[in-house]
Amino acid sequence: MSIALIVEGKNDKSRLRRLLTDDILILCTYGSLNTTRLEDLKKKVGEREVFLFTDNDSSGKKIRGILRDTFPDAEQIYTRRGYAGVEGTPDEYLIQQLEKAGLEEYIVYPPLLPTFEKF
Repeated sequence: MSIALIVEGKNDKSRLRRLLTDDILILCTYGSLNTTRLEDLKKKVGEREVFLFTDNDSSGKKIRGILRDTFPDAEQIYTRRGYAGVEGTPDEYLIQQLEKAGLEEYIVYPPLLPTFEKF
């Protein structure tokens, strides 16, 4: 399965790039969606399965609405209200949302911190 994940900005992209394998194409809207930008996104996405991961604020919801019209079959991934967008969401929560979307085979899990036994 070939996958494209669309986010708002480059900071969202770099945050998710650390958590996902290179098999997933991560594209940015850069906050503005005009006809040219949407056509460019459609061309880059091609036949890939699309996932949308935008911020849980008014701008993110507006962008998600436009993208939903352009990619009606896209899977929706959400961050929790109160986090500073995708880029400000803790890794644990991002991973949880990516797993919920069925992308666990593409997740690069951070190494576990060693635990120390009490004696």
